Amino acid sequence: MRLAVIVLISLLLFVTFCSLGVWQVHRRAWKLDLISKVDSRVHKPAIEAPLRPQWPAVNTADDEYLHVQASGTFLYDKQTLVQAVTDFGSGFWVLTPLRRDDGELVMVNRGFVLPEWRRQAGAEPASSTPVTVAGLLRMDEPNGVFLRHNDPAIDLWYTRDLQGIAAKRGLGTVAPYFIDMQAGPGAQPDPRTAPVPGLTQVHFRNSHLSYLITWFALAGMTLVGAGLLWRDEWRRGSRLKK
Repeated sequence: MRLAVIVLISLLLFVTFCSLGVWQVHRRAWKLDLISKVDSRVHKPAIEAPLRPQWPAVNTADDEYLHVQASGTFLYDKQTLVQAVTDFGSGFWVLTPLRRDDGELVMVNRGFVLPEWRRQAGAEPASSTPVTVAGLLRMDEPNGVFLRHNDPAIDLWYTRDLQGIAAKRGLGTVAPYFIDMQAGPGAQPDPRTAPVPGLTQVHFRNSHLSYLITWFALAGMTLVGAGLLWRDEWRRGSRLKK
């Protein structure tokens, strides 16, 4: 009876650990493919950001981190500050609507600023001269973060919730993505006086190899442990029969 229980438990653990190991093999393949695709998108020449007829087809799997560009004018009086933490410290992303040449609106993350910047933010013009913005396409972030939720009523934002921000600012329909503006040539601006663009971290944690080794190692250890227990039980039973 004891041997049967040992075999059953060992078999259950072995199958479980092997299943988890196989799952990590698939996850690792998916992650490596994702890293390869994103790396390719980031370093390609900028293409025109998707226009309104293309918006329904824009999705994370196929379009996130595409290198894109768009031309238009910034609506500085409609911009929103989204809380953020970078190597500069705690501050905000500056999310500014860009009215494209065709009249449609796309949000642009112009970069990171420290709280001191807010004192002069009102000095920005209500409209701007035409510009061409290049950067990485990023998808809408409608949900808040853990224990922190966007509160449009008091204009408090933890994520770049494009539709929520558009509704708060009375912008109407905006693109389902935003552009993370890339840094231009020259010196990096001071985040106390101007937004610092180009801070997007294109890095994906990939620990699946260590995970799959761990699960398969546990599966192997289960077999070894079960074998030792079975041997001891078998010897014990043999001695009792004598």
